[in-house]
Amino acid sequence: MRVVAKIGTSSVTAAAGEINTLAIDKLCNEIVSARRAGNEVVLVSSGAVTAGLQVLGLQRPADVRTLQAVSAVGQIELMRVYREILGRHGLVAGQALLTPLDFMVRQQYIHARGTIERLLEMGVVPIINENDAIADDALRYGDNDRIAALVANLIDADLLVLLTDAPGLLTADPRVSTEASLIEEISEIDRELEALAGGAGDNGSGGMSSKLAAAKMASWSGVRSVIAAASRPGVVGDAIDARQGVGTTVVAHDRRLAARKLWIAFAVHPEGAIVVDTGARNALVSRQTSLLPAGVIEIRGDFGPDAAVEILGPDGAMFAKGLVRADAQLLRSVAGLHTGDLPVGLVHETVHRDDLVVLADR
Repeated sequence: MRVVAKIGTSSVTAAAGEINTLAIDKLCNEIVSARRAGNEVVLVSSGAVTAGLQVLGLQRPADVRTLQAVSAVGQIELMRVYREILGRHGLVAGQALLTPLDFMVRQQYIHARGTIERLLEMGVVPIINENDAIADDALRYGDNDRIAALVANLIDADLLVLLTDAPGLLTADPRVSTEASLIEEISEIDRELEALAGGAGDNGSGGMSSKLAAAKMASWSGVRSVIAAASRPGVVGDAIDARQGVGTTVVAHDRRLAARKLWIAFAVHPEGAIVVDTGARNALVSRQTSLLPAGVIEIRGDFGPDAAVEILGPDGAMFAKGLVRADAQLLRSVAGLHTGDLPVGLVHETVHRDDLVVLADR
């Protein structure tokens, strides 16, 4: 089995804010066990900023530029810890730093996949992190969970394990409810579950909401996901074996999106919305056409060309997402017009089908 395991900052950070070498040692032991059982494991690890703060003796700064500089220092320290611990087991660690662009540009996507594949062939444990030092969106957006889901898509993984400081997704916040219980399996992630996951956590940039978003991405890649506690003994092996109670399992979807469409669907923040009529909705869902101005009822928000937008049906329910070909002002001016009535030289598609992802089955 090919496994992507992601561990968050809160799970590799000790009480005083320093890197928790015991937690990393536990994780490395489990990676070793998984490999001995015949599995391939790729690790996505957060913690560079925390490690950098420790090395520099700083408190966490507020500005992005300093955070990026700190991460550049911390990434070396983080990899030193992994290299030393894996080395005790006779394993070699290999670092790969990725950015969202690596999943959007086909040539970079192919290069990234080829590098990770070759590392696995060489028996190396690939350790991946967001390239925080140059990707300013990462530290503000909290992309490592999504990066892990995209890596799972990139290398055709069978399983994504999202390790955190919670046992999985619970029915309620255990800090306010004594009746909170683990949700062991999710077949489809809907808005109710997303609301239950809440916002970002206190440590790091993710949280349960980010984990659930990543699991949703993996699901649409045809990859099973498990959200589980990093502190659980044997958690990686239990997730591989699909042991009951290991955490929250998100079942793989029967449809598989390509990496670029996966990014459009789940990783790019929507800047607006387009409401379409019933005919346009049916054409997009059933025939996978482009969205034309004739089917547009309303443009919501103020956005530029190439922005991500949600596409809503007449009932207001979001059923698709895409990248627009023009800005909001221009799209408003042509909404409802048929192709023959459009101004000369104007791109005919509001959202081209290559930039559109339909998330409804009917």
